[in-house]
Amino acid sequence: MFFKGKFGLKNMLVKSLGAIDILAGLILIFGAEVNLPYYAFLIFGIILLVKSFLGLPKDFASWIDFSCGIILLLSIIITIPIVISIIFGLLVIQKGIFSFL
Repeated sequence: MFFKGKFGLKNMLVKSLGAIDILAGLILIFGAEVNLPYYAFLIFGIILLVKSFLGLPKDFASWIDFSCGIILLLSIIITIPIVISIIFGLLVIQKGIFSFL
């Protein structure tokens, strides 16, 4: 019972979703320079949109997921300025790091 709080299912889910946040942030930051295939943007964009609908609409973290998902999906169609990608990438990476704490 001592380890139930540290190794519970909820804790594992938060950490796995945090890892997805970190990967999505790295794709946002380095995606334009590395020339990743469009389906990487599509998959992570859809995952972030689904994650944003799981959270509360009043939660700021859900809005970060929603806006980053939209940016990832839009980057397939149009060119997003690198400054916007870096800012939102850092926000999602920061959110992912805080989920590991």
